[in-house]
Amino acid sequence: MISAQAPGKLYIAGEYAVVEPGYPAIIVALNQFVTVTIETSRDYGRIASKQYQENSLYWQRQGTELVFDNRDNPFHYILSAIHLTEQYAQTLGKPLSIYHLNVNSELDSADGKKYGLGSSAAVTVATVKALCQFYDIPMSQDRLFKLAAIAHLDVQGNGSLGDIAASVYGGWIAYQAFDRDWLASARRELSLEQLLDTQWPGLQIELLTPPEPLRLMIGWTGTPASTSHLVDKIALFKATRRKDYHTFLRESRECLQRMIDGFHHQDLNAIQTEIAVNRQLLNHLAHLSHVTIETTLLKTMCDIAEHVGGAAKSSGAGGGDCGIVIINAAKDLAHLLTEWEARGIEPLKLNVHHVIE
Repeated sequence: MISAQAPGKLYIAGEYAVVEPGYPAIIVALNQFVTVTIETSRDYGRIASKQYQENSLYWQRQGTELVFDNRDNPFHYILSAIHLTEQYAQTLGKPLSIYHLNVNSELDSADGKKYGLGSSAAVTVATVKALCQFYDIPMSQDRLFKLAAIAHLDVQGNGSLGDIAASVYGGWIAYQAFDRDWLASARRELSLEQLLDTQWPGLQIELLTPPEPLRLMIGWTGTPASTSHLVDKIALFKATRRKDYHTFLRESRECLQRMIDGFHHQDLNAIQTEIAVNRQLLNHLAHLSHVTIETTLLKTMCDIAEHVGGAAKSSGAGGGDCGIVIINAAKDLAHLLTEWEARGIEPLKLNVHHVIE
């Protein structure tokens, strides 16, 4: 049996700007995983998830195609990952097989709470990884990112794909998105193998080392957010308020470049300063676009953290889900945790996950 894992993620800074090529974000991979297992089967295959036990999907092969018994399923990202990885396997002359594929995700809690840790990206990455092992295809991190990014984009249609990068590379990363218009054009002109070997314009992924005293804390506010819905609303703002939007982009890039320099120089104070700046930029964007990024509870969470010397902000698209705190590990956190608990903010006991290639 083949098994592959991919970690969840949280955005630290650079949200919304990162959907544009050339605008950086900082993202962190966390030690909660999606695990995909594959075992050979004979007459039919099954796609199943521990989280969707009532929705197993059965399939057979007609030539190289997967033919399904039932179309109404929650496995769109998995199917897209299968389609693309098997397309790649065929270009390498690999005969296709029938198999059972099982998914188990730790990214939502056992009682169904959705934490916003990027499960669709992690399941896409884990599926591509597992299938490459199954078909004995050597896979660098660079190629894994590109395959999983295309598969994810085919389903979601928007977003920066930074969560794919975090799931592939692990640890703390500085990420800049590739040009999606270029990719759409290149897919019509290049083979999949050529596409994976080509440098993608705008794409930058750099592993960062945090300063020794830096501690990351995560607070969950209990309100799941729809990332694609919020990103679509900001796209409308971009179309109608171009000058304001480009001011936001420029200021976000300058803030993130200073923050990345803080990592390069191991300067915790500089990183904290820019977390506070990025929070202000996102709140100004929210005000201009009439989009709720920092909810009342996220604001409370951040304000409590700032009172004890931390720098805090919403994580990801906002509108609920998680906030992050960057704080000196030497600080006494008992007061912060008590205050969070009193307001129904759940601290997530997660650590940064590093991927060893």
